[in-house]
Amino acid sequence: MYRKILITTDGSAVSKMTACAGVSFAQQMGAEVLALFVAPEYQYPIYVEIIPPSYPSEEEYRAAMQRAGAEHVLPILDACRKKGLECQGMTAFAESTALKIVDVAAQQGCDLIFMGSHGRSGWGQLLLGSVTNKVLSHSKLPVLVHRLLKEPLPD
Repeated sequence: MYRKILITTDGSAVSKMTACAGVSFAQQMGAEVLALFVAPEYQYPIYVEIIPPSYPSEEEYRAAMQRAGAEHVLPILDACRKKGLECQGMTAFAESTALKIVDVAAQQGCDLIFMGSHGRSGWGQLLLGSVTNKVLSHSKLPVLVHRLLKEPLPD
């Protein structure tokens, strides 16, 4: 049914658990996996005229984020390899994480986006926004949202 699945990660514990579920789902589908970490774009300091010497250059920042991204997608790639799945890892840079996820999925020929929900509701979701909700509203591809349960399901 699905041939190539994009699995997103932000490096958090919730994201890692979601990625494990995504890899298992990909194995059931016999699908290839693209693991994606989206890093924020480099931000110049507000006081551009005087950049402190300790402030990283854009090249240093991008290199550090590439290393962080590789570290975040590595567990997904390892899990895929153990299950015999084709996989690829990628770090992308964007102002809007959600729009970048949607763009990468389309550009890379994915036919499903698999991502987690941190489960915020009410004011928390309203104030913080939700990458998952934004992906759902902008994606033309199907999005499978994996939600971690805080309590086991009743029998």
